Amino acid sequence: MKATKIRLVHVMLCTFLAVTGCGMGNTGGNNQSAPSPPENGTARQHPGPTQPERVTFPRKVTDTKKAKQPVMEINGYLEPATPKVDRRIAKSTAPYLTHLSPFSYRVRADGSMIPPKDEPALSALRRTKVVPMMVITNFEEGNFSPEIARSVFRNPQARERLIRNVINTLEKKGYYALNIDFEHIKPADKAGYNDFLREIAPRVRRAGHPVSTALAPKINAKQSGGWHGAHDYAVHGKVVDFVILMTYEWGWTGGPPMPVAPIPKVRQVLDYATSVIPPEKIMMGAPLYGYDWTVPYRKGTNAKKMSPVQASALAKREGADIHYDKKNQAPWFRYTDDQDREHIVWFENGPSAHAKINLAQRYGLRGISYWVLGDDFPRNWELVKEHFQIRKYK
Repeated sequence: MKATKIRLVHVMLCTFLAVTGCGMGNTGGNNQSAPSPPENGTARQHPGPTQPERVTFPRKVTDTKKAKQPVMEINGYLEPATPKVDRRIAKSTAPYLTHLSPFSYRVRADGSMIPPKDEPALSALRRTKVVPMMVITNFEEGNFSPEIARSVFRNPQARERLIRNVINTLEKKGYYALNIDFEHIKPADKAGYNDFLREIAPRVRRAGHPVSTALAPKINAKQSGGWHGAHDYAVHGKVVDFVILMTYEWGWTGGPPMPVAPIPKVRQVLDYATSVIPPEKIMMGAPLYGYDWTVPYRKGTNAKKMSPVQASALAKREGADIHYDKKNQAPWFRYTDDQDREHIVWFENGPSAHAKINLAQRYGLRGISYWVLGDDFPRNWELVKEHFQIRKYK
């Protein structure tokens, strides 16, 4: 009965699309601006890994044409889970990464920091050619705190303490680079953030460590709001060594169904970013996950995050046909659950990962930064290995 019902739903959906000429690829896709999260600071751009205990990766890919492939830096953010899982992820992803970035050292208003449990991953990396990148954030109790950022920017003693703490940690823990991921900063604090970068970047660089920042996806300099306003692309491009664009989370857990990283929207951000930042200083963000929404979407409900492997297995289990939205370069499918609720899933697969790799090549970028390690997506790593020479710093 359930399989018959699913087939009937698919037939009706296809008939509807044929008549109306509309594709599900346009779901939520009419907004031409970059994503704007709620002003309360919800951390929509950092969903955690879905299945860290079951992560698997492909064997190393051998490519005899490597000398002709572009050299790219590949970063992967890691949210520490358990020592066993973190060591396994670090070792398994090492062939595909330049940097591995444990998330995160949480900055306090006084310039002190709350460290992550990064030692298992760091110890595993010591036997690889991957260099760790230290991440500092204004993250507090599940959200990014504009108040913490403002306190640091406006207090010379807090800034000095933070800078010394960062340099000491870089040296003590063996981190290679620094990534500053301050988000949801109030637009009025943009100048304060710029001045902070001008202060910290030269000192960290003199200590022998490159400096990067994470930037919300903007499509022009005037774009403001609680997520974008204080991120000054032009200044970051001049002050730091490279930037990481968070080009994902258009489709997010608290919003309506749509692709997590639709290619037209990613391209809009890259068009603006490369107009004010040298491409060789830009790493494009890419997701290793998707979402399962119950439809019709109702504001206030949350989608379930899942890895590409989980999504593909769900489609197979439910007998759902996987479609590919050619405009947004993203796969999707529908199914009906045991409570007769209809769902739509947008996720990532080989073609969608390939589309992002093509963008990085076309724009001549420094590389790609993935959120988040632990989401099972073997095909992505195969493609990275096939298309790039991955830069190594040791």
